Amino acid sequence: MWSGRVLRLHNRPRLLEGAYRRSRRILRPFRRWMVPGSKVEIVFVAVERMLKGFIFDCRMCGQCVLHSAGMTCPMNCPKEMRNGPCGGVGADGSCEIVPDMECEWLRAWERSREMRFYGDEILHAQAPLNHRLQGSSAWINDFVGVAGKTPDGWGE
Repeated sequence: MWSGRVLRLHNRPRLLEGAYRRSRRILRPFRRWMVPGSKVEIVFVAVERMLKGFIFDCRMCGQCVLHSAGMTCPMNCPKEMRNGPCGGVGADGSCEIVPDMECEWLRAWERSREMRFYGDEILHAQAPLNHRLQGSSAWINDFVGVAGKTPDGWGE
C-alpha cells in the first residue's frame, strides 16, 4: 500500500536529484560489469523496477530521462510525450486524455525549476524512444551509451 506517491517522494525533486547524482557516482566504478543482457542486468532491472516503480510509477522504458524532466517520468503521460506537453493541456493544467490528471509535463517543468544541477536539461530535446530497450536497465543502457543513441533514421 505504501508507494512513493503516498510518501510524496515524487514531490521532492531536489532530494531525488541528489540521490540520482550520488547513485551515478557510486555506480561509475562498476561500469565494466554493466553489460546489457548479463546477469548483472537482471539484478539492475529488478532494483530499478522496484525503486523507480515505487517512487515514479516507472514504465521501464530503458531510456530514463527523469533527471532531464524534473524527476518526473514522461512515460506517465498518456501519449508518452518525451519533449514537452502535447498542446492539449487544459487551461487548468489537466491532461486532455485523462482530464482528472495533471499534465505530466507541467509537473515536470515546475519540478525542474527546483533542481540545482539538471534543471535546465528540460530545455534539451530528447531523441524518440527506442522501444527495443523496453524492460531493460536504464542505468546500464546509460553507462554503456545505448540510451543516448539516436535511433537509426532519426534526425537525418
